[in-house]
Amino acid sequence: MIAKNPKIAFAASDADVARQAMLRLVAEYGQSPVEEADVIVALGGDGFMLSVLQSPKGRNVPVYGMNRGTVGFLMNDFDEENLHQRLREAEEAELNPLKMNAVCATGETVEALAINEVALFRAGPQAAKLRVSIDGRMRMEELVCDGALVATPAGSTAYNYSAHGPILPIRADVLALTPIAAFRPRRWRGALLPKSAVVRFDVLEPEKRPVSAVADSRDAQNVTSVEVASDISKSYRLLFDPGHGLEERLIREQFQ
Repeated sequence: MIAKNPKIAFAASDADVARQAMLRLVAEYGQSPVEEADVIVALGGDGFMLSVLQSPKGRNVPVYGMNRGTVGFLMNDFDEENLHQRLREAEEAELNPLKMNAVCATGETVEALAINEVALFRAGPQAAKLRVSIDGRMRMEELVCDGALVATPAGSTAYNYSAHGPILPIRADVLALTPIAAFRPRRWRGALLPKSAVVRFDVLEPEKRPVSAVADSRDAQNVTSVEVASDISKSYRLLFDPGHGLEERLIREQFQ
């Protein structure tokens, strides 16, 4: 529950339109330190929202986004009027991120969190060859593809949908495992997995067919294996205007 006159910490992307909006909003509503704020108002696009959520300041404080970017799927419409009322009436969605554990050819391990998806991409001229295991059991001995990804419900309308993966209801306890331009098996469209599943990709012929892995914006180069699992120990709180929450947006996206 947001207070009647909440303490707001404004944050803006590097875009000039976002910076200018922040100056006007701070003049109107004031600026509180993040550690004292009741809510963070993020001004930018989806990429900026993801960076705010994954920063230490976004871990425990609800974040209300206003679109000063392009797509703005995770954002609310921009309006400088009646912000306190909008915050009080906002609906909250709680999201658990994915955790990526990638092992590189150098032996380095890269750990990162992703709210949308963890994706593997071929990093050379030849298709990647991946072995896919779920919860320690090998499910596909060889997937020849441009890549593959594991998406959360919140991220299912992003790159996952572009790769012909399914849109998932926001409260569904499932993950989407989706291939990117699968060559063999040619007709494989992916799989729906329980949220508790641990997905492991082993890169076959990594020297000949190098692969990179990306968790939202954090990447690992020349990976030999990648494990992906939901991290239920962490959660992010997003605020949306009534009737325009993630659940409604996911449904609406399927009827465009």
